[in-house]
Amino acid sequence: MKPIDRDEIAQLTEQYGGVWGIQHVRRLLHLISMIDEGQDYNADAVWVAAHLHDWGAFPAWKQDGVDHAVRSTEVARDFLNERGFPQNFTELVLECIATHHTCGPDRSIEAVLLSDADGLDFLGVVGVLRDFSKNPRNLRAAYEKVLARRSKVPAQLCLEKTQQIAEVRLRQMDELLEQFAADSFDCF
Repeated sequence: MKPIDRDEIAQLTEQYGGVWGIQHVRRLLHLISMIDEGQDYNADAVWVAAHLHDWGAFPAWKQDGVDHAVRSTEVARDFLNERGFPQNFTELVLECIATHHTCGPDRSIEAVLLSDADGLDFLGVVGVLRDFSKNPRNLRAAYEKVLARRSKVPAQLCLEKTQQIAEVRLRQMDELLEQFAADSFDCF
């Protein structure tokens, strides 16, 4: 396999996804390094998938009514094929992208690592703040979105290490939301 042009992929992720897009990827890679203990996996495929997994949500490729994981898979397939990546590598990256919001262990370890890391990024203080930043004038909607994610995401996490980190992040979320509700007198 020819070398991966990491600079190009990172630059394109930032170009198309902005600061949020590249920072999300950086957080995912840190999280993956925390949960990959003892796992034998293709780190290059995970790195590429982490960068490409949300491209279908970016304005250049987003399509109304099409789930961003589906669209990201389409965009990534074209990108990887245009650059001549081997078929088995491409298929592994595409599995990771297609299932990054999917639960269940019937996937490659690479796909589990990406989806677990993505789930963790929705939890904790970062998860709360990202939803509130998307809804600065509708705090009730942001609060409800956080509660919905808080109830959904933990059941989608597969790895034991991920679940341990999630427990800490869930406590952080609960404390932050409790303080927010108290300080706002539930007037939000």
